[in-house]
Amino acid sequence: MSLLVVDIGSSSCKAIVFTSTGQVLAQASAEYSPEFPRPSFAEMHPQKFCNAVRSCCHNAAKNLRDPVQALCVSSHGETFVAIDSAGQPITQAILNQDNRAVFESAWCERTIGRDRLFQITGLSCHPMYPIPKILWLRKNQPRVFASTKCFTSLIGYLLHSMQLPPYVDYSLASRYLAFDVRRRTWSDEILAATELDPAILPSPVPAGTVAGKLNSDIASQFGIPAGTPIVLGGHDQPCGALGTGVIEPGRITDSMGTYECLLAASDAPLLSEKALKASLNSYCHVVPDKFITLAYFPSGIMVKWFHDLLYVNAGPRNSSEPTGPDPECEYALLEAHMPEGPTGLCITPHLIGTCTPEFNPRVRAVIGGLGPGTKRAHLYKGILEGVACELSIVAEALADAVGDFRDIYATGGGTRSAGGLELRAALTGRRLHIMRSQEAVCLGTAILAGVATGEYSDIQEGITALVDERTTLFPNMQLAAAYREQMKRYRQLRSAAVQQASWQACEEEN
Repeated sequence: MSLLVVDIGSSSCKAIVFTSTGQVLAQASAEYSPEFPRPSFAEMHPQKFCNAVRSCCHNAAKNLRDPVQALCVSSHGETFVAIDSAGQPITQAILNQDNRAVFESAWCERTIGRDRLFQITGLSCHPMYPIPKILWLRKNQPRVFASTKCFTSLIGYLLHSMQLPPYVDYSLASRYLAFDVRRRTWSDEILAATELDPAILPSPVPAGTVAGKLNSDIASQFGIPAGTPIVLGGHDQPCGALGTGVIEPGRITDSMGTYECLLAASDAPLLSEKALKASLNSYCHVVPDKFITLAYFPSGIMVKWFHDLLYVNAGPRNSSEPTGPDPECEYALLEAHMPEGPTGLCITPHLIGTCTPEFNPRVRAVIGGLGPGTKRAHLYKGILEGVACELSIVAEALADAVGDFRDIYATGGGTRSAGGLELRAALTGRRLHIMRSQEAVCLGTAILAGVATGEYSDIQEGITALVDERTTLFPNMQLAAAYREQMKRYRQLRSAAVQQASWQACEEEN
């Protein structure tokens, strides 16, 4: 039996075919680039996502001896698509990194209350979420708002293109800022306060739900057999947590991607005063009757920004159509030339604002300490240092709310940087367990597909079959001591940037 899984990321899409024992039979990927038509706007035509999924599935499945038994899809959160009564998109997909709805976000917080929003949704108000952006559309593009039948998630839009109901699973519904995580339904209170009709939101169902089966025409577009069941995955972070075995309290995962996310699992949402103060997110897991608590910050986006700055001709890539130098080789070259010891630079990774603990979208990245001798390898390492410093702060916030932890199970693109891993371990003072498969999101999505089709009797059987770690990295205390002063300066610079953004907000409100 083979399971085809897709992870729709914010900058790339990947498809992997797994056997029931976790062997990778085939994989394919494609990249796409967002558009930034105005300051704070981030958009992309939704068909680009669908085309990337179709291309990846077709390329991954084309030479399989064992036909695909199920297709399961996970996705990054918050990005949504407005579709009309004919199912056609009437706007660009509005991406999670879009910050146009700053004022609408602040209005939601004032109207409903920060604590009340957190108690219902497990989230702190932020313009990344769909609800503030939907309010922005209602105010600024009333014709678009009036013509919208449903504001779907990316998976929902893909399902609709497959002629299936545009469901949203509980974990992705939790990222709208209107989902009652205890009742697992849209919040009447929030929708009444915002004067939004629940009919414009997709129907929420559990992750692992079979949305339907593909007819022959649609199946041929994906290169898989007609009648293949389509299984809902979920938000990439809880899917990745499942792919590292994080389904019970006491185990922490670190997903090192565009955002770097520390995640803990629990039997109930963590809605304490400490969690609210740290702006943690606590919402539905993709595992039945489980919840996750998330602390995160923009990470890989800073590394990619620097890469694109250096390699100006780098564009979207498709794994079947190489276009120029391999970015992994480019990163490896930078890493090979990194200087020994602290760079003396202080670089904060907040290109699109802070997340945990302030959740301030106005904060911007700062680079301090540049001199005439600063070279590109210094800057690259300075970014890795800044990411490690930020991770240390975020880990402290999570530990204060869920209890201290000494071990972190790491996965994602960031694990390919040996220097970045060493800095993270040293500056957090915690052991990093590097997972054998770095495709934890896809692995967790495969477990959902396997349970839905009966390949595994339950989630735990799937974890036993697929999840394993490769190595453990212990914190280098000498390295930590060498960075003590730089960490102190980082905190000071970060604090100043947050304070400046707060002053800016006050000036705008007045």
